This record gives sequence, structure tokens and C-alpha cells, in this order.
Amino acid sequence: MARAIPLSDPVSILTLSEVFVANVCIWYVLNRLQTYARVRLLSYVVPVNLTIFAALILVNNLLRVGYSISLLGVCAVATILISYLVTIKVRNSGSNFRHFLVPGGAITRLKGMAGYEEVGCPQLLERMINEDEISGSIVADLHQDLSAEWERLLAKAALRGIPVYHCRLIEEALTGEVRINHLRENELGSLIPNLPYRYAKRVFDVVAVLLFAPIVLPLVCVIAMLIRLDSPGPAFFFQSRVGFRGETFRMVKLRTMRVVSKSTSANSAREFAMTKDNDDRITKIGRFLRKTRLDELPQAWNVLIGDMSWIGPRPEAADLALWHEGEIPFYSYRHIVRPGITGWAQVNQGHVTDLDSIEHKLRLDFYYVKNLSLWLDVLIALKTFRVIAGGVGAR
Repeated sequence: MARAIPLSDPVSILTLSEVFVANVCIWYVLNRLQTYARVRLLSYVVPVNLTIFAALILVNNLLRVGYSISLLGVCAVATILISYLVTIKVRNSGSNFRHFLVPGGAITRLKGMAGYEEVGCPQLLERMINEDEISGSIVADLHQDLSAEWERLLAKAALRGIPVYHCRLIEEALTGEVRINHLRENELGSLIPNLPYRYAKRVFDVVAVLLFAPIVLPLVCVIAMLIRLDSPGPAFFFQSRVGFRGETFRMVKLRTMRVVSKSTSANSAREFAMTKDNDDRITKIGRFLRKTRLDELPQAWNVLIGDMSWIGPRPEAADLALWHEGEIPFYSYRHIVRPGITGWAQVNQGHVTDLDSIEHKLRLDFYYVKNLSLWLDVLIALKTFRVIAGGVGAR
């Protein structure tokens, strides 16, 4: 017969107190994640719960704090179940929220976008209504010349506490992209993204490399030996990439392709830098490394010396970056943050080679630059684990 878990002793009280703190953290993180585009919150309930409870166990063990592992396990399972049920309830209750759209300008562009119905229940206003009839928010193209009647409605709605949004914010919430026909300021009204977080992010990058080094180094050594056995050539691949502030650096990867000679012409060099579907240059072990993203592990060195970050826009090969710069006026703006091993474009779009998808990738990169924050990085990290598990976007 199983013995009941005593709840009155100090160890149990401490454990329950830690569970309460963990629950507060879980709901805070989930609440912050849902503010970003392309978030299906239910799919992050389990990863967020497991991460926070794992961190709690790690801290307890490092500090040698006595706690009840059985009680903590029961509470963790209960928290996951409750998180699921509450998230479903919140999602369903949110279906009654409605966006009232003021006609004209860029509003017409919203109606043709995927996920349009998912952002509340949009209703296009065909006539002037009283602000008392609005149960939700108002969305308008605030850059167009609105009539005096519409402007009065927006002013009165704002005075009553009704949210009034520029349509660009809803568009970005639908797509997770920032249109590149104009440079977009961040939420602080500047083209320079979140400086305080950039400094904190650099500290985190270095600490994370040092913490994971005992795991990464042996793993890289083993994979390097397998690469040498699989095909002739060096185990590592070095390539000139364009990084922070447009400066060129040598990025290191584990080699996944056969060693072939590179053409000297500009067009051929650009094509050589692109990885095509079913590229016959990829080796057997290289295909596995690309699918699992293990070929990126040596870039921890680039992170340590400051060339890269764990998370950011993916650094482009120098030949490709030079060509993009000539084709897209705002392309170089993506270099205002350190490039990353993984990024918003990688977890939402995957690998890019065809020219038609390059502009799409850039819009995703601009969304990251504009919304640079701890919570967006957390979301990207969670999405990265899902991508690695599914092998999505690898070539």
C-alpha cells in the first residue's frame, strides 16, 4: 500500500511553495508568448511547463535544497493538465472578441491574408456607429486621411478605453513579418532595436557557451571523426558570412557536402553558395546533420568571440549578401543585430534558396529586429526544438 505524501512537514511546504512560484512563472511566460505572431499557445504548454519544472529541479540540486521529488512530480503533472484546460478555455472565450475595421486605405489588404478570421472576429464597418456599440477594438489605417466623422469616433472610443490599433500592427500579428517597402521603427520609436536587451543578450550568449561547452566539444569531436570516415576532405567548413553591422567574418560549420571546386564568376559563386533541393553535393552523414541541425554546433565558437548570437537573423554568405544588397534597398538593416544560429525566419520559413522566397525571409528578419526581446527569443528557442524534432526546413 502506497504511503500518503505528508503535506505538513517543512520539506512538503517548501516544495509546494516552489510549485506556486513555478506556476506563476509558467503563466507569465505563456501570457508573454501569446503577444507574438504565429503562436499556437496550446503547443507550448508542455514545453514551457517542463522547462520551468526542470529549471526548478536543477536549482534545488545545485543549492542542495531538500524537496519532495514525488510531490513535485504530482504537482507538475497536475499543472500541465490545468494549463491545457485553462488555455483551451481562454482561447475559446477569446473567440467573442471582435475587431471593428474602419474602411479605407490598407484595411482592404487585411481581408485577403491567411489567418484573418483568427485575429478576433473582424467586422468591416459599413456605416458610422456609436462608440457604445463597439465591444472589442477598432482597427484603422491611421496613415490615411480619415473623414472628420471617423476621427471623432476614434477619439471618443479611445477616451472610453476602447483600443484603437493601426492596421499595420494587426497585419504583423497575422504574418509575423514587417513589410519592407518602408523601414519600420521599433516600439520605442527608433530604428535601433532594444539596446539594453542587446547588452544582456550578449552576456547570456557567452555564459550559455561556457555552460554547454562540456557537452558540445566531445559531440563535435565524435561527429568530426565520422565526417572524415564518410568522405574525403576536412571535417570543418569555413565560409565568409556577413554579420553584425555588415562586417564579414568566417563562420564555421561541420562539413556536410563533398569537397568540390568553386567557380570564380559572380553568378556561379552565388549559385554555389545556395543549397538546392536534393543537392547531390550533400554526403550521407551530411543529410542527417542538416536534418538535426548538428552541423551548426561549431558556431558556438562564433558566438563566444562575438561574431554571432544563439538567436538572430541567419548570416548570409558574402556573395549572396552582396547581391541582395543591390536588389533590396533595406537589406543591410538586418545586420543591425548579431546574426544567429537559429532565428525567426528559420523556424517559420525554413531553408531558403529560390529568389522568390528571399524577400519573405527578409520580412521575417525585420519582424525579429523590430520586436527584439527576451520573450521573442524564448519563443524562437521553443520553436527551434520543434523544428529539430520534426526535421522541418532542412536541406
